Amino acid sequence: MVTDLPPGVRSQLDEWELTAEGPMTHGAASTVVVVHTSDGTPAVLKIASPGVESELEHLALRRWGGVGAVRLLRADPHRHALLLERLGTHNLDTLWDVEACEVVAALYRHVHVPPLPQLRSLTTVVEQWVSDFEDLPRGAPIPHRLVEQAIAAARELSADQDGGVVLHGDLHYGKVLAGEREPWLAIGPKPLNGDPHFEIAPMLWHRWDELEGYVRGGIRTRLHALVEAAGFDEARARAWVLVRVVHEAVRALESQSTSGPAQLTKYVALAKAVQD
Repeated sequence: MVTDLPPGVRSQLDEWELTAEGPMTHGAASTVVVVHTSDGTPAVLKIASPGVESELEHLALRRWGGVGAVRLLRADPHRHALLLERLGTHNLDTLWDVEACEVVAALYRHVHVPPLPQLRSLTTVVEQWVSDFEDLPRGAPIPHRLVEQAIAAARELSADQDGGVVLHGDLHYGKVLAGEREPWLAIGPKPLNGDPHFEIAPMLWHRWDELEGYVRGGIRTRLHALVEAAGFDEARARAWVLVRVVHEAVRALESQSTSGPAQLTKYVALAKAVQD
């Protein structure tokens, strides 16, 4: 029996009659414990850090019902606690990047379901981004041309949206795990309602080191694979990539971490790579 668990985790285990099988692991914003239920079902207890995204994750997982995504077994939104089916440990980093893009594009078709009224609107989120872009000083180390293009693209894309679909929001190689009932299943959504073309960008900026010396060609190969397999409009996908990448560049600029400058360089290079 695992004994070195914090009181909050232990309390959740006791309430749901779970037995921990191993030590905790920590993600970027969550704690995960491998468990089994009182009837012996293998599962995973996830307790997320408080925040809007963690408060909404259970809604998307419940809506998907295990189709294309990890199955939600139980949720306590007030404690940010989720009991999830146990998946394998292998993610899409084990596949060639273009093959992984095709897997993710297939998952889009499962998770892009009609919108949920409880979720945030992408339009509202992007309005704040545009405000942030406009507040950037002209001398900021993000090319002003890219910022202006991102502002124009964001406004055009937001004006041309209907209710959209439920978006995963952060679907990339590390957010897809091998399963038994399906080969691959999505995990860890940051859900919102909006344009499905919004989803593509994380597949371009992750596994960045593999693109060294081949950024423009590699990014375009991934983009084409995603667009082709998902049946997306390429121009619209490119526009959303630009908006998301400039937003990430702004975040990197504001970051106090030592990786901030390198991240900023990456996002600027990516923004340039998707330009015609």
